[in-house]
Amino acid sequence: MSTPTYDVVAIGNAIVDILATATDDFITEIGVAKGSMQLMFSSEEADALYAKMGPGREVSGGSAANTVAGIAALGGKTGFLGQVAADQLGDVFAHDIRAAGVHFDTPARPGEPTTGRCLIFVTPDGQRTMNTFLGAGQFLPAAAIDRAMIADAAILYLEGYLWDPEEPRAAMRAAIDTAREAGRKVAFTLSDVFCISRHGDDFRQLIADGLIDILFANESELAALAQTDDFDAALAKIAAQVPTLVVTRGAEGACAIQGGTRAIVPAEPIARVVDTTGAGDLFASGFLHGQAQGRDLETSLKLGAICAAEIISHVGARPVVNLKALADRLG
Repeated sequence: MSTPTYDVVAIGNAIVDILATATDDFITEIGVAKGSMQLMFSSEEADALYAKMGPGREVSGGSAANTVAGIAALGGKTGFLGQVAADQLGDVFAHDIRAAGVHFDTPARPGEPTTGRCLIFVTPDGQRTMNTFLGAGQFLPAAAIDRAMIADAAILYLEGYLWDPEEPRAAMRAAIDTAREAGRKVAFTLSDVFCISRHGDDFRQLIADGLIDILFANESELAALAQTDDFDAALAKIAAQVPTLVVTRGAEGACAIQGGTRAIVPAEPIARVVDTTGAGDLFASGFLHGQAQGRDLETSLKLGAICAAEIISHVGARPVVNLKALADRLG
């Protein structure tokens, strides 16, 4: 097997985040569970909610895109596959991810729908409530999958959010086949409980078929996948099915089980939680970077915790300080 050129290549939603502060009462008013993510199924619905927002800030996002941007900031070599439209937001996304040092050359899609956007409301406690219009992202075709780049990456990283639409689901299945044929690892993030409620059987089958090497979940996602609220039971059940299981636990830190080895790390202390948008994405950045560099399980978790702490200390899901300098503290 050849030495990979890329550390991580990711497939995910190409989305521009629009962030604004909001009160708890506003979250109740729009009928969304605080701290969750809901899909919007039309540009009209997205426009109507956007009209209710206060002053916003546009930042390129998307879960897997955030992760590879974080890995690039750590000094890793990354690529991203995701669909934008030939519009202004598509130009913004493409510019930002390339400027972050990520290889991105998926051709823009002409016509409707527009590039995906995520309207994010951040409450005073730093919690983010996301409302996502996938837009062009849900039309990523299998033909757009750069098989040579996937085969040339140590790890293929997939986001559960993109499993919902049929076309990109087929593209991700093709990507998994390509990575497997090349002898590469496949990492998967469950993304959100709603993804499991819609596609849990698919995810469980991917795991049962031995197609997932590294699985990321938070506590709620783990419980939904394992179909039990007993954390220890859920952890044991899923860890027995995947080579590496990584579970984030918010302020309680994170744990991972790999080949029978278990590691636990605390959350990195910060002065104040400003915005939790992208916390899981950047945790995955640190962990995957550590694994791609041959770090041990505990060090990889610590890298994840460092990256997550940086991202929740400011608004937006892309790093604003030198992540590599922070990570270098681990030696």
